[in-house]
Amino acid sequence: MTSTETLGESPAATTDRRRWFALAIVMTAAFMDLVDVTIVNIAIPSIQRDAGASVSQIQWITAGYALAFAAGLITGGRLGDIHGRKRLFLIGIGGFTLASALCGFAANPEMLVASRILQGAMAAMMVPQVLSIVHATFPAHERGKVFGLFGAIVGLGAVSGPLLGALLTEWNLFGLEWRPIFLINLPVGVAALVLGSRYITESRAPRALKLDLVGVALVTLGLTMLLYPLTRGRELGWPLWGHVSMAGALVVFAALVMYERRKSARDGSPLVELSLFRVKSFAAGIAVQTVFGVALGVFFLVWTLYMQIGLGWSPLRAGLTGVPFSIAVSTAAGLSVQQLVPRFGRRVLQAGALLMAAGVLLYIGESGRYGTGIASWQMVLPLVVMGVGMGLIVAPLTDAVLSEVPREHAGSASGLINTVQQMGNALGLGLVSVVFFGEIGDRLTPDQVGPSFVHAFQHALGWVAGVMGAIFLLMFALPKRSAQQAEDGEDGPASGASAAGSATASAAGSGERAGEPELVG
Repeated sequence: MTSTETLGESPAATTDRRRWFALAIVMTAAFMDLVDVTIVNIAIPSIQRDAGASVSQIQWITAGYALAFAAGLITGGRLGDIHGRKRLFLIGIGGFTLASALCGFAANPEMLVASRILQGAMAAMMVPQVLSIVHATFPAHERGKVFGLFGAIVGLGAVSGPLLGALLTEWNLFGLEWRPIFLINLPVGVAALVLGSRYITESRAPRALKLDLVGVALVTLGLTMLLYPLTRGRELGWPLWGHVSMAGALVVFAALVMYERRKSARDGSPLVELSLFRVKSFAAGIAVQTVFGVALGVFFLVWTLYMQIGLGWSPLRAGLTGVPFSIAVSTAAGLSVQQLVPRFGRRVLQAGALLMAAGVLLYIGESGRYGTGIASWQMVLPLVVMGVGMGLIVAPLTDAVLSEVPREHAGSASGLINTVQQMGNALGLGLVSVVFFGEIGDRLTPDQVGPSFVHAFQHALGWVAGVMGAIFLLMFALPKRSAQQAEDGEDGPASGASAAGSATASAAGSGERAGEPELVG
C-alpha cells in the first residue's frame, strides 16, 4: 500500500498529480533543448577568443549539434515507441547532461565540437519523447491546456537563450568565460533525471515493433545530404558538390519511401509510418510546420545580425529587446488553446499567420522610418504583434498535427514533427544567404555597414511576410475543428477521428480500459 493510499487519497488523484509532475519534467527538458540551440550563438565570439577555435570549428560547434539533432529525431521517436518513452527520455536527458559537462570542460576546440555532436544526438533521443509522453498520458480534452503550456515554453525558449547566453558570458562567472552556458544544464539535467525516473509513467506502442535499421540509415543519409550543404553552404561559397548532395538527398528520400512501403507490408515495423500521411490533419500540419520553420529560420538569424552588427548593439541589449516578443508568444499561446481554439477552431491559427505578417510589415516600416537610429522601445509594437501571431500558431498547431494520430505511432509522429521543423529552419538559414547577404556588398566601409544591414533586414522581412501569407493559405487544409471540439464532452463519446477515439479503439482491441494510455512497468 502506498503512502497516498494510507492517507486516504484515491489512486486516480495520485495518478493525476503524478502526470502533472511528469509534464513539468518533460517541459523542462524541452526548454533546455530550445535554450541550448540559441544560447551558443551569443557566446561564439567569447569561444573563438578564449578557446582559439578556427572559423571552421566555430561553424561545426553550431552545425554539428543541428545535424546530429535533425538526423536522429525520427529514430529517437521510434526507439521510444519500441523500448519505452520514459526509458528513452531518461537515456536522452542523461546523455544530454553528460555531453553538456563535456562541452563545459572541453580542453580544446576539437573536444568541444565532438561534445556538441554528442549533445545533439542525445537531444534527438530526448525531444521526441516529450510530445509522445504528453500524447500517451493526457486525453484529448486535456491536451489543449497542455499544448498551451508547451507553446508558452517555446516562446520563452525562443528569446531566453540569447538573453541567458549574454548574461552568463558578460558575468564571466568564476573566470570561466563561455563555459557556464553549458554547465548550467548540469543541475537541471540531474534533477530532471532523478524526478523523471520517479514520476514519469512508462508507455510504448501496444504491439511489438522492431527497429528498422535500413530505414535509420536512409533517413540519416538523406537528412545529412540535405542539411549539411544548407548549413555550411554560404560559408563555403555554395560549391557544386553541395547542390549535387541536395539533389541526391531527394533520390535517397524516394528510395526510403519505396523501402518503407515494402517494410510496412512485410512486418508492420517501418521507421517512418507512411500511413500517417493519409491522415489529413497530420499531412497538412507537417506542411505548415515545415514552411513555418522556414519563416522562423530566416527571421531569427537576420534579426540577430541586424541588431548586433547593423545597429552595433551589445548581446545583452539585443536579448533584452526580445523580451516583449517572448512575453507575447507565451501569453497568446496559453489563450489560443484554452479559450480561442475551442470556440473558433482553425481560424485562430489563420489569424496568427496574418498577425505575424502584419507585425513583420510593421517592423519593416519602423526600421525604414528610424534607420540606424532606431531604439529598442520603437521595436516593441511590431514585436508584440508578431509574438501574439506566433503564439496563436505554435501551441494549437502541434495539437492539430497530433490530434488524429494513433497512439502506437506517437513517437514516430513526434519525431517527424521535430524533423520537418529542423528541415524548415535549415532551409530558412540557407535562404538567408540569398534574401539577406545577397543585398549586402562584399566590401563595406564602416559607415556603410549600418545602412546596408538595415536595407538587407527590410528585404529579408519582406520574404518572411510572403511566407506567412503562404502559411495562411496552407492552413485551409487543416481540420476546421480542434481535437477539443471533436470531443462531445469530457466523459462523452469521442469522435472517431480524434486522438482519444483512436486510442479507445486500440485499447478496446487489446483489453485495456477505454481512453487510458497503454502503460507498462
